[in-house]
Amino acid sequence: MNILLTNDDGYEASGIQELYKSLGANNQVFLIAPKDNCSGMSAAISLRKEIEVQEIDKNIYAVSGTPADCSYLGLLSIISEPIDMIVSGINLGANLGEDIFYSGTVGAAIAGRRLSYVPVAFSVAAFAPKNLEYLAKRAAIITEQAKGLPADKNLLVNVNFPDLPESKIAGIKITRLGKRGIPDIPDLIRKNESSSFYSFGPSGALMPDQVNTDMQAIKDNYISISILDYNLTAMDSDWQIFETAFTDA
Repeated sequence: MNILLTNDDGYEASGIQELYKSLGANNQVFLIAPKDNCSGMSAAISLRKEIEVQEIDKNIYAVSGTPADCSYLGLLSIISEPIDMIVSGINLGANLGEDIFYSGTVGAAIAGRRLSYVPVAFSVAAFAPKNLEYLAKRAAIITEQAKGLPADKNLLVNVNFPDLPESKIAGIKITRLGKRGIPDIPDLIRKNESSSFYSFGPSGALMPDQVNTDMQAIKDNYISISILDYNLTAMDSDWQIFETAFTDA
């Protein structure tokens, strides 16, 4: 199988390097990732901007653009062979709940939702993980298992690992995305006469009384697997409600 491997941490990040080795044991892997860290860019593309693609080694490329740029360049230009699947990660830091809407890890995977196999995004709930070798091997197994999902439903698999050795992982849970409350107030770093400078902090806290969420699974030492649906349009059965709501008075 031909896999396009990307991320948003950059091509030299430990997560993608470890996953490259694990996936490469049984697949042909093309690593195409940002030159620098591009976290938080979602599925943004560098529209009408010059993008540099540097060949680092055989089948390894560094891109001056966004994570999504990497995916589309791999699918449409850099790689002459057909790509069967996009895998993104392993991201250093979790992508849980509504964070997936701005995650560059998930954003890079979205381009692969109409390939032969559904795309998979991997993250670990640590910025300096201690168990990457094991987690990358487990990610390769999950990647193979994801081939059994229907490829015509615009699905995407979002996987989050606790940073634990095999002996301490409680198992796998299929989860819902957790819902967060209001995000933290942006930090005011400094200001002058005409400008203010801010920095965004963490997302909002997990809202109470939720069950079967990805956040709860990680807290309980499970691997969380969330199946995302990128059809985006509301179900046909609800259209009459929408038509009534938006009919001119």
